[in-house]
Amino acid sequence: MTGWIETLRVTFSYPFVRYALIVGLLIALTASLLGVTLVLRRYSFIGDGLSHVAFGAMAVAAVLNLADSMLLTLPVTVAVAVLLLQGGEKTKLKGDASIAVLSVSALALGYLLMHAFSTGPNVAGDVCSTLFGSTSILTLTKEKVWLCCVLCILVVVFFVAFYNRIFSVTFDAEFAKACGMKVGFYNLMVAVITAVIIVLAMHLVGSLLASALIVFPALASMRLMGSFKAVTVFAACFSVVCALIGLLLSIVLGTPVGCTIVAADLVGFIACAAVGKVRGA
Repeated sequence: MTGWIETLRVTFSYPFVRYALIVGLLIALTASLLGVTLVLRRYSFIGDGLSHVAFGAMAVAAVLNLADSMLLTLPVTVAVAVLLLQGGEKTKLKGDASIAVLSVSALALGYLLMHAFSTGPNVAGDVCSTLFGSTSILTLTKEKVWLCCVLCILVVVFFVAFYNRIFSVTFDAEFAKACGMKVGFYNLMVAVITAVIIVLAMHLVGSLLASALIVFPALASMRLMGSFKAVTVFAACFSVVCALIGLLLSIVLGTPVGCTIVAADLVGFIACAAVGKVRGA
């Protein structure tokens, strides 16, 4: 135990590790807030679709040698999120079908581009890092840390300020619309924020695991809590604690950051499900 404490003390003396901790906890918090809404609206699978789209956009950014891949990844992912959450009803491909088409297409084309127009000596390593987030969270610059912090704070402020409206749109969009609420606007904002969270989460757990930050906290919280507010608060606490445990364990054990965080989420979900089952019995 003493050795672990010393390892953590030495590791956290480096600024980039402290940056990773701050950004990681903020991303976990914001992902859990929107996760409850997405799961209740049966849009939990959209996290996978958007994360694969973000991977494809990041591959294009790498081929174009963009200094900051987020300049391309973020607007592309936002546009696709709006298309899926708002335009899906007007297309022949509905719901999970459109998400599946975009997901597999973006993932395949992204890898194809990275392989065909390789900009580094280790394509497999670059792809693995992008998919599973093994090192990207530890390479954040101070400017990107500030950008992530600002985006996360904006997401939290939006969710708190419009909590009642988000609650109404989540449970009964038709009734909210009949009451004069701008349902389209809130759906648009949810789509944009979901895309932002996915792009940010890619730095923490990678594109393949990003949806875990959205789904696991919400599902775990629903096993124990009975109201929307309680579910949201518990999901936020659950997500932050699991992210912290995962980050610390990855440092001590030398395991990949993203996979360790998702493993912590999985263990937490199993524990909550077990407690919920015992309470129900």
